Amino acid sequence: MAGSDKRKQSLYFPEEMLREIQEEANRQDRSLSWIVQKAWKIARKEIMKFPSVNEFPGEPDERGADE
Repeated sequence: MAGSDKRKQSLYFPEEMLREIQEEANRQDRSLSWIVQKAWKIARKEIMKFPSVNEFPGEPDERGADE
């Protein structure tokens, strides 16, 4: 995705998690969006290891996340 591509999207977080994200955003003097984007970039490879609802244990991952 290009850096200039900005799309509005509503995301829903548990209240406690949102409070923690807001506290971290305040600590770093950053926006909530910035914190969530950085967290996704850091966690993406790990999250891609999770099986989808259509996958069965032991089958190869079509996305290449096993690599």
